Amino acid sequence: MAARTRVVILFGGRSAEHEVSILSARNVFLALDRSRYEPVLIGIDKQGRWRAQSEKMLLGATGDPRLLALEDDAPTVAVATTPSSVAQVLNHDDVVFPVLHGTYGEDGTVQGMLELADVGYVGAGVLGSAVGMDKDVAKRLLRDAGIPVVDFRVVSATDLREDPRIAVAHAAALGYPVFVKPVNAGSSVGVSKVIDPSALEPALRAAFAFDRKVMLERGVDAREIEVAVLGNDRPIASVPGEIIVHHRDGFYSYDAKYVDADGAAWRIPAELPQQLAQRIQELAVATFRTLELAGMARVDFFVERTTSEIFVNEVNTIPGFTAISMYPKMWEASGLSATALVSRLIELAIERRDARRGLSTSLPVWGR
Repeated sequence: MAARTRVVILFGGRSAEHEVSILSARNVFLALDRSRYEPVLIGIDKQGRWRAQSEKMLLGATGDPRLLALEDDAPTVAVATTPSSVAQVLNHDDVVFPVLHGTYGEDGTVQGMLELADVGYVGAGVLGSAVGMDKDVAKRLLRDAGIPVVDFRVVSATDLREDPRIAVAHAAALGYPVFVKPVNAGSSVGVSKVIDPSALEPALRAAFAFDRKVMLERGVDAREIEVAVLGNDRPIASVPGEIIVHHRDGFYSYDAKYVDADGAAWRIPAELPQQLAQRIQELAVATFRTLELAGMARVDFFVERTTSEIFVNEVNTIPGFTAISMYPKMWEASGLSATALVSRLIELAIERRDARRGLSTSLPVWGR
């Protein structure tokens, strides 16, 4: 029997999505094909310490994410890929499965460390991760590539401090309602729907609590459609799914996603005319390629209710794998089980790692 590949499931992290990451990691762990892969569980606490975690802890991670936590008495671990005086965690042939939603995990920081260590990992590389995390940069790249996005403005903390009127002017130019959101965050953390100028200031405070750059985006009366993308150089798109929001927030907020059991419903496949569904899938793949993504991504769309105009809302380069998460659900509806999906993601990580290792790091000496 061939030796099993060690898969390091890395979760938690220094972000507001720490707890959701634990829920996702549980489902990745459960989907892992134990005949092919040996799991290693490492949680990163909110102070950035890497701690070995038990299967018991992860299997018990269910329910309201706000109540979840890592085992804080678990031993810390050191990261080393060469023999040293510290405990060796990562081996040359290991594959890391980062389930680190948000900052310090989904934004290219962990990916850069793994690149330096020459360790294979699931998902987008340094560039794609950083671009995908930054809604401002991602939308500008998509817009320049001719991919439709909703009108938006961006305000930095410095801009607002120097001229408090700038956000008011941006909101007025976009027209109410506007959505106010941290540029570098996910899971709808810090996002508010603002229906009139009186609610703008508290929405900005909520968003700036999580980032120093905040986006104001024109509100559209739209259906929320999502597509899962899988692959490296030849990515493919899943069937589209639709989020149907019932929560009082009026949009797919954090509470609608993870707290209110009746906050949202899902329709997979989404009820769309075939031509419209195909166009959304094409735009999902185009978005994946434009932003230099790899492995996996969920591409979120708005489809305007009266005109069916399509807009790319955002991408998620480490999409959720929780019990309610759309990425694995859409692949399951497309004929790929959770176990087959996780296995394929690991295979794609090895493919990229081996291709990278095949590149030369030395210049030829001419004449020899």
